[in-house]
Amino acid sequence: MAASLPNAITLARLLSVPLCIWLLLGERYGAAFWVFAAAGISDALDGFIAKRFGLTSALGAVLDPLADKALLVSVYVVMGIEGLVATWLVILIAFRDLMILGGAIVLRLFADHLPLAPTLLSKANTTAQIILAASLLAEYGLGVGLGRLLDVLVWAVAASTAASFVGYLFAWVALMKAPARAGRPDATPPGDRS
Repeated sequence: MAASLPNAITLARLLSVPLCIWLLLGERYGAAFWVFAAAGISDALDGFIAKRFGLTSALGAVLDPLADKALLVSVYVVMGIEGLVATWLVILIAFRDLMILGGAIVLRLFADHLPLAPTLLSKANTTAQIILAASLLAEYGLGVGLGRLLDVLVWAVAASTAASFVGYLFAWVALMKAPARAGRPDATPPGDRS
């Protein structure tokens, strides 16, 4: 039972996505803040429990980033629709995540590599996105006046999102070239193997 605790926490975070969307579309930003905050805390909690007690699993390795991306992209898209965050930032965040997903698929299918593990910069970017979303929801839902701090957070998220994507891009290029450089048997594209 304990072995599945981190996955249960992650699954709860994934299931919170529709609730968060519903609250945002209903302009219940205060309630959305608390649901989002709980989901953000669960992101740190499931990882801590899994690592601290040796409860990591293949399912958790897939579910955790899926839950993160589903929550963040959904919240940012709806906040963009509601006019709570700039459209260009929503596009940047969604573009980065779609490109990372596409890059992971290409690496797996054509280069016979597993997707890259999250980098330190990527983790920092996810944290910044969580902080900004929570701050916006606190501003609009709880009346917390953050003023210029929101502008700083927007630019921090934009910069870390772009930098994280560029970092992944360089890592993908290096991985795609690695088999050919090393002369390993898997250097031949899958369609050309006889």
